[in-house]
Order: sequence, then C-alpha cells, then structure tokens
Amino acid sequence: MHNDFLINTESPCFVPDETVIKTANYTQRHRATSVKSGDRSASNMSDAEKIAQTQKLLDRAIAYAWHTAKSDRRPPKLTAIRWVWRMAGAYHSSRHTSRLMEEAARRFAASGRKNLAEWAKQKAREEAGHDQLALLDIKSMGYEAEAVVQALIPSAATAVVDYFTQSVQGIDPINCVGYCYASERLGTFQGEEYIQSVEALLPPGTHATRWLRVHSGVGAEVKHVEEIVEVVAELTPQESISIARACYETTLLRFTPPKERYISDEELQKVLKPMELNTCPRV
Repeated sequence: MHNDFLINTESPCFVPDETVIKTANYTQRHRATSVKSGDRSASNMSDAEKIAQTQKLLDRAIAYAWHTAKSDRRPPKLTAIRWVWRMAGAYHSSRHTSRLMEEAARRFAASGRKNLAEWAKQKAREEAGHDQLALLDIKSMGYEAEAVVQALIPSAATAVVDYFTQSVQGIDPINCVGYCYASERLGTFQGEEYIQSVEALLPPGTHATRWLRVHSGVGAEVKHVEEIVEVVAELTPQESISIARACYETTLLRFTPPKERYISDEELQKVLKPMELNTCPRV
C-alpha cells in the first residue's frame, strides 16, 4: 500500500511516538485534550470543524498502527494463483459482516443510541452478499468456489473476524465502529490503478475483481468513511477515543505478518488442483 497518508512521516496524519496512542492505550495528556476539545466542540466548533477533527483522530490511529506494525517480513509477490488465496480471505472476512452488524444494531438500540443503531442497520444492509462476490471471483479464476473457501482459511482473515466479533459482543459494541472505519479507510487507498494491476496478472477473460472494486476507492468505501466520521463526530470524547483505539487495533491486525510462514504458490497449486473447473479459465 503506497500512499502518503501511511508512508510520509511529514504528513499531518502521521503520529509521532509521544502522541495519541501508546500500544492501543491513550496517554492521559491526549485524553485530557480530547475532553477539552469535546467541550469546545459542543459550544463553539462548527459541524465541519468537528468532522475534520474526528477524521484526523481516526486517521492518526490508523497511521500510527501502520508504522508500529512495520516488519522486515514481506508477503509473497502477488500472482494469479495467490489472488485466489486473497479472495478466500475476502470471503471469510465478509461472510459474517451483516449478521454481526445486525447484532450491533440491536445492542445499540437497547442502550438508547439511536444514531449508532441506524448506522449499524444500514451497514448490515450494505454489506449483505459481499461474500458472494468473492465466491464469484474465485469461480471466475476457474475453481469450485465453495470447495476453495472450505480448504483455504487464511489466519489473517480469522484474526480480523475474531476481533470484529469480540468488538460487537463485548460489554459495549462501540469498537465495531472503529473496526469498520479502519477497514473501509484502508480500502480507499486501493484505486483504479491497483485494480488494473491485479487484472493484468489474471488470465484473459477473467473477471475476478468484483469484491475488490466494491471495497476500494472506486466503490462505496469513500462514502462509507464519510458516513462513519459524521456519526462519530456526534459522540462523546470518550466514545471517540474508544473508536480510535479500535482503529489502531484493527489496523495493527491487518498489517502484522502471520506467525506462521506464508503459503507458497506451489503449495497453493497442490491444494487447488483438485478443485479446478473444466469450463472456466485456470491460472
């Protein structure tokens, strides 16, 4: 992911060591500043200023997590067959979203947080069926999609879904807002150029970027990010801090290399060989 937001330490979104987040815990100084800013927001700040301040807080959390997670380990170069692995991960990370957001909506409603409940219900509707897009992409690559996702369960996807589930089912489901923001904000960095670079790796006539397009900067992610910021801008400073912490934790999960070694293309070929379709292009 090459974007000034993440790689340029001179960017206003970059957070040096002494600021906001300290290993997913906010410093007392930032907490006091946030409360003070929250008081000023309620009386003097315009809606636009509140929204700008809120996005800056959340984006700083993401940027700091990305820098914290920097590692000498690099994932293998993207290839056509590794795209099948990526889409298996996309399937597993997407298939629980609507159910979990419906649960979050019920919990927010039960605690009287109407705006959050409405946002969660809308999110549940918007994300419905996205796992099927990943299955269609895998099928387009020439494989029995259902068999593939049963055989390939990337640990990174499992870790992210576990965090999402815990966020929704915890004492307060507020962390799921940060999870969604981080996931969708990171998606906005993948634009048409990246999508075309993926398509260039795939066999001619393959249409396997449906899921990617929906979850990228050319899909609905930009609008979704704006909607979350607007909701968070109306919350209390303490709630905003919790959401920013969840942004940090989600991003850290996304960019921390797995404990186990990366699966090789050769190993993927062996796993996928029995699942090839006869009528579709193969990689």
